[in-house]
Amino acid sequence: MNRPDLNLVVALHALLEERHVTRAAQRIGVGQPAASAMLARLRRHFDDELLTRVGNRYELTPLGTSLRDRAAGVLEMNDRLFAIKSRFDPARTEREFVIGISDYALGVLGPRLLERFEKDAPDARLTFRLYTSPDHDSDGDIALRSVDGMILPYGNPHKHLPHKELLRDEWVLLLDGANDLAGAPSREDLSDLRWVVAYGDPAHPTPGTGQLEAAGVTMRHITVVDSFRMVPYFVTGSRRVGVVQRRLAESLPEHLGLRAIPVPYPMPELVLAFWWHPINTVDAGHSWLRELLGQVAAELGAG
Repeated sequence: MNRPDLNLVVALHALLEERHVTRAAQRIGVGQPAASAMLARLRRHFDDELLTRVGNRYELTPLGTSLRDRAAGVLEMNDRLFAIKSRFDPARTEREFVIGISDYALGVLGPRLLERFEKDAPDARLTFRLYTSPDHDSDGDIALRSVDGMILPYGNPHKHLPHKELLRDEWVLLLDGANDLAGAPSREDLSDLRWVVAYGDPAHPTPGTGQLEAAGVTMRHITVVDSFRMVPYFVTGSRRVGVVQRRLAESLPEHLGLRAIPVPYPMPELVLAFWWHPINTVDAGHSWLRELLGQVAAELGAG
């Protein structure tokens, strides 16, 4: 089985999802003996049981668990491949477009993008899928199989893939209005603060926290929240300090009583881009979406 056909991928996905040969057979429309034969072929190919009996049920082996998501990605990629057409009319399409995005980028770009999207493609559907880590997935090809693209900063794991620059931003320090921290605090001052940061995996820090630490700031006291837009709510009314994007800081409601000050050390710009899998490059509908994203970003301006 050096080059298995797609039917075996369908069977693999069903077997790993259902964890039951009979239910998998019903799902893909074959008899139970045929499904059992497919499972046997797959076991021989991967040299792994994939499904193992534990009491009265089957459980996935570690390899089976890994293959389940990868098989789903292959099938989704297949669907997208055969959805590609040479012509695309946004006014008539009922297609769904899916964009992976952070809560920060969603707040900045999402509302205006949706407004333009609904105007130009009234019967289409736009889905925003929030990701919960700045790293998201170490394998860009896999991560982008199930979406039309992801809005991520430069320097992310997908940097080798096609992309379109959208927006530039910068990092600022967010403080409560009553916080008397000087406008140009020293590294020692910053190291003594209590911080609120979005995400907090030491192996994959956000560009903002990573660049502060590279500048010599030791962030000893950190509270982590899995959302950029939640950071302000843990700063307001406290002595804590957050590091957020300037566009986010400028969009905050006045009643929070927060102020933003520049980071006192040179930091590279935050550059957001739309990244996609190469298979979508020639898709006329995808090309329209990329153009629409570029137009919306241009309307927002350099800020």
